[in-house]
Amino acid sequence: MPVIDLAATVNGVRIDDDFAEAFPMSGTAIQITAINEKWALEAATKMTGFATSVIACGCEGGIERVLSPDETYDGRPGVRVLFFGFDSGGLEKQVTTRLGQCILTCPTAACYADYEAETTIELGSAIRYFSDGFQVSKKFAGKHFWRMPVMEGEFLCEAKVGYTAESVGGGNLLIMARDVRGALAASEAAVEAMKAVPDVIMPFPGGIVRSGSKLGGKYPGMMASSNDAYCPTLRGATQSKLDDDIGSVLEIVIDGLTAKAVSDAMRAGIKAICDLGSERGALRIGAGNYGGGLGPHHFALKELLP
Repeated sequence: MPVIDLAATVNGVRIDDDFAEAFPMSGTAIQITAINEKWALEAATKMTGFATSVIACGCEGGIERVLSPDETYDGRPGVRVLFFGFDSGGLEKQVTTRLGQCILTCPTAACYADYEAETTIELGSAIRYFSDGFQVSKKFAGKHFWRMPVMEGEFLCEAKVGYTAESVGGGNLLIMARDVRGALAASEAAVEAMKAVPDVIMPFPGGIVRSGSKLGGKYPGMMASSNDAYCPTLRGATQSKLDDDIGSVLEIVIDGLTAKAVSDAMRAGIKAICDLGSERGALRIGAGNYGGGLGPHHFALKELLP
C-alpha cells in the first residue's frame, strides 16, 4: 500500500494533501437562443460536441447553464455555452467553425456574445459571407449584428464576442472508490454541485472522465497516455498511488473563465462528495498534477475543504 499524505478525513472520505495543477487558456462565452428550450439545447449540444480536450478536439467547450427568457437578449429561451482554447486564434477558429455548422444550420437559433471584454474574436463577422452579398450589417444599442437570410427566414448573430486570456483549464479532482458504482455516485454528486457555480464547465461526457492521463508516454509522438498510477488493474505492474481498498477511479476536469470560478467549483465538488460519505460514494479524493511544471495555477485540496 502506498503511503499517502492526508489533509483530512471528512465523513469517512480521505482527502489527499495534494494539489490540482491547471494552466492558462483563452476563454469566451456565447448565448444561443431559439423558439423554445428544445431547439436552444439542440443547437448548444451540437456546437459543444467533440470538445472534451483541447489536445485532440481543438478546444474545450460545454453548456454552462440553461437561460430563462428574461435572461436572454431577445427574450427567448436560451443556453449559455463556454469555450476554451490554447490561444485566441485557436479559440476563434473553433468557435466560428462550430457556429457556421451548428448554429447557422439550426432552426430558429440566434447567437449573441455573452462575455464583455476589450479583446474580441469574431462571431457573425466570420460567417457572414455565406449569405452571398445579401447579409445586412445592423448596429443597435452599442452592439453590432449581422442579419443573414436563410431559407427558414433570418439568422441573427452578433458580430464579435469578448474573450479573456486569463481563463483556467485543467482544474481537477480524482474520485477514488471501492467500486465503479461508488466512484460514479460520488462523481455525479460533485458534477451536480459544480453546475451551480457560474463561469465553469466540466467538458467530458457527463462532466466525468474515466481515462485520466499523464503527460507523454512510451510511444513516440504521444502527448498524453493512461495515468497508470491510478489504474486499479495495474496496481501490481506499476508504481501505484492507490490504497488496497480502491477498486475504481474517476476524474472530473474543470475549466473556468477565472481561477476563482475553478476554485469555487472544486470546493463545491469536494463538499458534495464528503456529504455523500464513504459508505455510498468515494473513499478518497485526490488531484492530478505534474509536480508544478505544467501550469501556474495550483489548487491545494486542503484549502478547499468543506
